[in-house]
Amino acid sequence: MSEIVQYERRGQVAIITLNRPEARNAVNGDVAQGLEAAIDKMEADPDVWVGVLTANTDGQKNPVFCAGADLKAINSGDAGALNTKRGGFGGYAYRERTKPVIVAVDGLATAGGCEIVLASDMVVASSISAFGLAEVKRNLIAGAGGLFRLPRAIGQAVAMEVILTGEPLPAQRAYELGLVNRITEPGKTVEVALELANKICLAAPLAVYASRKVVLAAAYETDDVLKKMTNAEFAVVLQSEDTKEGLTAFIEKRAPQWKGR
Repeated sequence: MSEIVQYERRGQVAIITLNRPEARNAVNGDVAQGLEAAIDKMEADPDVWVGVLTANTDGQKNPVFCAGADLKAINSGDAGALNTKRGGFGGYAYRERTKPVIVAVDGLATAGGCEIVLASDMVVASSISAFGLAEVKRNLIAGAGGLFRLPRAIGQAVAMEVILTGEPLPAQRAYELGLVNRITEPGKTVEVALELANKICLAAPLAVYASRKVVLAAAYETDDVLKKMTNAEFAVVLQSEDTKEGLTAFIEKRAPQWKGR
């Protein structure tokens, strides 16, 4: 039996794949544990600098990246298994990490599936994709960050419509509003996400991690706190081997050779 969450390394990029297509990649306890373990593996590998998160949609008539929580698990009393202590929903929604993750969506990302998208750093979506929080249609609410992350991503008014109607937002509209970085043809999302990941890998990894940390904190902290955080991160980066390499490479007019330290 194939692993329910697959992990593959391509150069400096980790590809993590939700592999439960027969259940529309809905999150049960096995998916939550598997996704958290995959992120742990990515974070622990010093030679992996960026992650790509995708889903297997083979055999699905209407492709679904992730349908969110497995309602059968919730109905049977196993709701707690859908969360992990460190990662929250799916072992991912609140998982702290240093490395950026690009999510490659080729189909519907709804409910907790959309919240997994919102917990990622960048989004590549196919033209057939859509993003929704359908919880209100089942007398539930989006409990894994969607209620505050979606308004930050696309603005309060449009997010309110998506949340209160439960109707999904088409990929093109999501792109226009800034939720999606790239629109692709169906079947091309992982390819384009890898291209974007490899571009990030050309940059100095320590600087990428530090910059990501400050950008994410901007949604929560005051300018004074962010200034102090930026200064602290800058000091750490400045003392690294890669800073000397970056400056030397610029002077010598060559491409830098990053080591991530």
